[in-house]
Amino acid sequence: MAAVLVGQFHARDAQGRVYSVHEFQESTPSAEGIEGAAPVTTYKLAIGDRVNKLDDNEFLLVQSNVTLIREPEPRVAS
Repeated sequence: MAAVLVGQFHARDAQGRVYSVHEFQESTPSAEGIEGAAPVTTYKLAIGDRVNKLDDNEFLLVQSNVTLIREPEPRVAS
């Protein structure tokens, strides 16, 4: 199984601490061992702690059971 970094973003906990979250896509082999099954998306902190996605902007830090809220993407004025 190969994991590829496809994105990263910042999220905050209720105390205002900021976490750097990395988004990976993992390709899983099918039952016949052939690549091509639907990719699985996983999330981890930059330091390696696992993160579960609850909804589009809410995540759960598995090790400490802390809820994280995704920071909005910065907008550039044009």
